[in-house]
Amino acid sequence: MKFTHIIGTCILSAWILTACQDTTITKVEEPLTPISFEKVILEDQFWLPRLKTQKQTLVPFALDKAQPAIENLRRTAAYLQTGKKEKLLPLPRYVASDLFKIMEGAACLLILEKDPVLEKQMDEIIDIIADAQCEDGYLYELFSVDPSMRDLKWGAGDKPYSFVVHSHELYNMGHMYEGAIAYYRATGKRKWLDVAEKNAQHLNKVFFEGDPNYNDGKPVNQAPGHQEIELALAKLHQVTGNPLYLEMAKKFIDIRGISYRPDGEGVMAPNYAQQHLPVREQRTAEGHSVRAMYMYSGMADIVAMKRDTTLVPALESIWHDIVDKKMHINGGLGAVPGIEGFGPAYVLPNKNTYDETCAAVGNVLFNYRMFLASGNAKYVDVAEVALYNNVLAGVNMEGNRFFYVNVLEADGVKTFNHGQAGRSPWFGTACCPSNLARLIPQVSGMVYSHTNDDIFCALYAGSKTEIPLEAGKITLKQETNYPFEGKIKIQVEPAMDETEFTLWLRIPSWCNKQFVPGELYSYADNTAQQATVLINGEKVNSDILDGYMPIKRKWKTGDQVELNLPMPVRYSVADERVEADINRICITRGPLVYCAEQPDNEYIASNYIIDNINQTGEMATFMDGVLKGIPSIRLNASVIDNNQEKNAVLKLIPYYAWNNRGDNITMNVWFARNAETVLKSIANEKQ
Repeated sequence: MKFTHIIGTCILSAWILTACQDTTITKVEEPLTPISFEKVILEDQFWLPRLKTQKQTLVPFALDKAQPAIENLRRTAAYLQTGKKEKLLPLPRYVASDLFKIMEGAACLLILEKDPVLEKQMDEIIDIIADAQCEDGYLYELFSVDPSMRDLKWGAGDKPYSFVVHSHELYNMGHMYEGAIAYYRATGKRKWLDVAEKNAQHLNKVFFEGDPNYNDGKPVNQAPGHQEIELALAKLHQVTGNPLYLEMAKKFIDIRGISYRPDGEGVMAPNYAQQHLPVREQRTAEGHSVRAMYMYSGMADIVAMKRDTTLVPALESIWHDIVDKKMHINGGLGAVPGIEGFGPAYVLPNKNTYDETCAAVGNVLFNYRMFLASGNAKYVDVAEVALYNNVLAGVNMEGNRFFYVNVLEADGVKTFNHGQAGRSPWFGTACCPSNLARLIPQVSGMVYSHTNDDIFCALYAGSKTEIPLEAGKITLKQETNYPFEGKIKIQVEPAMDETEFTLWLRIPSWCNKQFVPGELYSYADNTAQQATVLINGEKVNSDILDGYMPIKRKWKTGDQVELNLPMPVRYSVADERVEADINRICITRGPLVYCAEQPDNEYIASNYIIDNINQTGEMATFMDGVLKGIPSIRLNASVIDNNQEKNAVLKLIPYYAWNNRGDNITMNVWFARNAETVLKSIANEKQ
């Protein structure tokens, strides 16, 4: 079975340094184009099994769970087409968005591999969606039906677009656009795409021109409370070529915090949906983390596609605020449970944190866009950490149980995950499982990107692709056991020998400087080892520029590149202002955060102590069971048992793999460096 890959075909501008063998540096300003996922054939043992799980389990499972959302659309369609009145099911106002995301994931799988049964199922749902759309393009179940069929407890106002700050009308449509785009690319069928375009043109009229049937004919001129429409419109522009949609995306960004500012507390606080200031004046990450990351992604799209550099100072400042003050070491964002959002600087609790899976997905989307717009590997470094740790932790190995909330410490008792002390089979608000359904099939679209004569290897995965350069097509075949091993082999096959181009190899931050960029975390050990590159067996010396090792040469068929990224066990400490991590250590290896959970250890995971940060650890691989093939680390440690310290052995597994062997188990990421820290923590828990 061959699987390929694509992540947004957004072509973003890049400011990239090109290095020659004589170390002369020329600045290039041209688009950095990703190789879409369906053009990247995955052949590895890390991502390929996940795609099979998506196909066989996650997407079918999620589509089944989305049946109530389909039913409400069916009842809406029945009313619009025949006048039949069936009361809508009492579902969340945003439930259609979850269906659309699952369908986007299904469409991606159809791009990777044809499936007539799945395609037929999709066509049937699309027919329902099309019939549920009003003649003028409006599409939202609550206000498309007779008043007797609805329950205004939905919290969406009393008529269309009367409560844009929380109705999710535009949020739902944004996810519909993304699903329709993916399905059009998968099948060439326009029906759903036509629905999306009809709605987008309706929104333009209602929000920016004025429609006599809405808001008394005056333009609504208000940005939605939950961002998504902005980046979706940018994608719609790309697939259709219609400049209207890109202009709309820019307008929604331009008016945020200007045309409307809520006045209240909690979810009505001005900063909750980043409406406290015009976006160009914002300098810190505020409010609901998912909304924020979607907005920053849309802003990056506008920088790239509209060349609107007035947004760059805000984006750069916000990025630094996140990585310097507000991000967990696993790439998790939104530490404050109440608002699912960013808290004060350095407030990053481990046990009582939130770190929504969707926020980590947003972290990947935002940082990858920033990379395409800048060519700087630091953004991929952040995206990679969020992807391999927080995002993948969101779904179990079997693909049918999920985390909405991602803690870094669990006592096996606290019901942190929306009423569960472990994973849940689904959620009333199912944004996280549906986001996983659509993101994972698109990861290989982040592996390669290019300019006219540069190829960038951003992520590493066993794969094969063809890259169109100005000088001719280049075939790359990559072999690696990443992220478990740091050896990457790339075979270069230019269409014509002596083809000159620059191959940029990302040297991850975790390889030498620190586990993840920013000022929050730093290595405490002294085991750094340098990355090396060989070409046809001979070592290459090249300076690292913006996180990349550039190799410019005239390439021949059969040239072999071997990149070695050493993966010793590393020990990180947090900024001393992060109170939760004082006198604590985090263990990582390669791009993976490691944790301890009780199935592998005799004692409560948070009671272990690591005071020796110079030990290399003993590596072993699970030979069977649900964690088969995953490497573990054994360290000498001590533990507090009955208030007494004694020697112990600590076994660690990758954070993403925890909670696959039962619920109600203890887990810990940040380990105490002395007995006093554990005893203090135990005492605080008893209070």
